[in-house]
Amino acid sequence: MDGVNVLTQDVVIPGDSYRYQFGVPDAGTYWYHSHYLSYDQVSRGLFGAFIVEEQNAPAVDHDIVVQFFDVLLDQSGQYDEAFNPAHFATEGRIGNTVTALVFNGTGKTVKRGDRLRLRLINPSIDRVYRVGLDGLIGKIVALDGIPLAHPRTLEPILLAPGQRCDVIGDATGPIRFDDSFGEQTLSLGEIAVSGSREPAKAPITALPANRMPAPKDPGQTAELVLQGGAGSASHNGTGTWALNDVSGLPRRPFLSAAQGTTARISIRNETGFPHVMHLHGHHFWELDAAGEAGPYRDSTYLDTGETRDILVVLDNPGSWMLHCHMLSHQADGMATWIRVG
Repeated sequence: MDGVNVLTQDVVIPGDSYRYQFGVPDAGTYWYHSHYLSYDQVSRGLFGAFIVEEQNAPAVDHDIVVQFFDVLLDQSGQYDEAFNPAHFATEGRIGNTVTALVFNGTGKTVKRGDRLRLRLINPSIDRVYRVGLDGLIGKIVALDGIPLAHPRTLEPILLAPGQRCDVIGDATGPIRFDDSFGEQTLSLGEIAVSGSREPAKAPITALPANRMPAPKDPGQTAELVLQGGAGSASHNGTGTWALNDVSGLPRRPFLSAAQGTTARISIRNETGFPHVMHLHGHHFWELDAAGEAGPYRDSTYLDTGETRDILVVLDNPGSWMLHCHMLSHQADGMATWIRVG
């Protein structure tokens, strides 16, 4: 139940309602948002965190959700209603106001020495962040809701639209967030600290593992070419952007496979702008140049000219959208779908 208009359900019209009902087998940090005119509705705030807690959660003093969000405001400080075609042909609708939306479920003040779990989410429609953290010593323990088998050293984290990252660490002072993705470093906000205590002595270990399918030799392979945008070569799609010369959801799926098939998809970015490709209903392994499996994610970032192969076990039956999560790009063509079963 993923809410994609036309593909899996009709829109929920004003005054009507729709009940979503589904199981939550995998603990982790997720989020939800409108999938109708999403470049507009998400930029107005129709999104939220969706947290599934572990049966045996790690021992922390605070479990804090941090959503990095930007919005484009006009000169009066109101949501900018103006339509700018360039937003759909370049890097997207990048806001002039950026903030960190922080929710501490404990409701308590953070002390120096407290152990924190930070659930970092990027719900911005087009902006990419490279998040730096000051005031925290810790490790990266999960990406896109899935625990890492071996936690990583904490360093600046690239978060493209839709991506998530969990960090566990000990506070050494006010926790400050900044973004160094662009030409200038931006301050995103902070978590205040008051008082102190002895820090925890237990090491930071991996989160409990989630259920993961076992990949086999690929039963299907496919290539997905990202096309379009300002300054790029022409393509045969009808929108500004295209995937394999098609703009928007085609009548036939990009890939159709029996349930349980392992598929290897090579994604090639031939545009002049970065993109983040997101697959509904599944996670996948990012493969390195040697074909070795990296993180298990649901969204993968590709810079200009970059190619990345992903390996996915298509074990979830249904029709699943595959699209750029830079929602201005999705809106003008960069979307397709996969049929499983």
